[in-house]
Amino acid sequence: MRLDKFLQVSRLIKRRTVANSICSRGRVLVNGHPAKAGKELSVGDILSIDFGEGRPTVYEVLEVPAGNVRRGNASTLYRRINESEDSE
Repeated sequence: MRLDKFLQVSRLIKRRTVANSICSRGRVLVNGHPAKAGKELSVGDILSIDFGEGRPTVYEVLEVPAGNVRRGNASTLYRRINESEDSE
């Protein structure tokens, strides 16, 4: 699945056009490398997204769905890695 589509389906970013835009600005890294919106994701990839809050938020891809996902199941597609750092 394309990176921009995954960001939308997983509800990490609300709209695909916004996901496309932040990818083109270099604010999304996949496995430590800047990624374009068309980058194909696979299970185990590490996403680092800079939402403009100072430090990027890091996620691990747990599942790549074949199509759309229900809102309640969207959070099962990824795992946030740097949660413990946010509480500091």
